[in-house]
Amino acid sequence: MTIDLELAVQDLDGVRTAQAVGATRVELCAALGATGGITPSVGTIRAAVETGLPVHVLVRPRPGTFVYTSDEIAVIEADIRAALRAGAAGVVVGALTDEASIDTKALGRFVAAARGILPRAEVTFHRAIDTAIAGGNDPESLLGTLSRAGVNRILTSGGATDWRRGLPVLRRLVAAAHGQAARVEVMAGGGVRLGDLAALLEAGVDAIHVSAKQSINPGALMTAPGQGDPDYESTDPELAAQIAAALPLRSGA
Repeated sequence: MTIDLELAVQDLDGVRTAQAVGATRVELCAALGATGGITPSVGTIRAAVETGLPVHVLVRPRPGTFVYTSDEIAVIEADIRAALRAGAAGVVVGALTDEASIDTKALGRFVAAARGILPRAEVTFHRAIDTAIAGGNDPESLLGTLSRAGVNRILTSGGATDWRRGLPVLRRLVAAAHGQAARVEVMAGGGVRLGDLAALLEAGVDAIHVSAKQSINPGALMTAPGQGDPDYESTDPELAAQIAAALPLRSGA
């Protein structure tokens, strides 16, 4: 069995580290440590694309819930187009209704915006799916909805706070995905550590998503005591290399 490795990064150093260790692609975001990730700047996207590694851009206008207003949905569409025009290979999106089900209308607009710029653009539905699962939605039904919407893959911890608690659901999603005519890849994420890789391989996931992060605090040098920025989480090259070395990465990754 071979597998893809996606690193979540927020700067050019992170992209270069991912490329050096043989990662398949990066999920590029901003404010990863402080917010869990929001949309990065176009300048950051262009710099990342210039490395030659496939860049999938997180398009999330703000932290918080995945229930968006009509104005926010329009912003997400615009950011999707901007990311792909800047050279991204794909986007990472998600939207839910007030009832914690998938917002199919918004998702349809996102997919159309992406493929309207780049017909082969890859669309990943992020961990909003875990909120939907935790809200009582059937995992297999959610997967079917995303398949029909044209989504390429899901990033999921199986509906739990981390993948360990969600492992039974992860297995269900893998089994359901393997039975689909239009295959949706299942990418495991959410607290994945070096020692977890064997269990995820055994579960049969298509890809593993990690941040391989280390915390630093550059703001402490630029602000008054007690007023520093939240820890800035950068990619740890040594940890990223260890994770990559422990995986049977797909040819060309």
